[in-house]
Amino acid sequence: QVQLVESGGGLVQAGGSLRLSCAASGSIFSINVMGWYRQAPGKQRVLVADITSGGYANYRDSVKGRFTITRDNAKNTVDLQMNSLKPEDTAVYYCNIRNIRLVEGKVYDYWGQGTQVNVSS
Repeated sequence: QVQLVESGGGLVQAGGSLRLSCAASGSIFSINVMGWYRQAPGKQRVLVADITSGGYANYRDSVKGRFTITRDNAKNTVDLQMNSLKPEDTAVYYCNIRNIRLVEGKVYDYWGQGTQVNVSS
């Protein structure tokens, strides 16, 4: 099992910045992907950005150039720096870790409790 504790989020005006942080503990595999997803009211949860244990980052098109994901493998943390926020970024943001066991071809997903981000126009 893996536990994820998120912090950050809140209310900000359009154009502002927020930083989300997530700390993972428990059974964390050496090969994993940590990321942030978001879910707006009435919509599906979607990937915002993720980063592999090797440091490769991937971003949703709509946040490229505005958001930056970083991780600290020694601390098992992942951060999401969000700049130039827009009202359409308003959502509940969820931290995720995907443990990957290559030999068995299995993945194990764990989620944080979610943190609300509200961007006012």
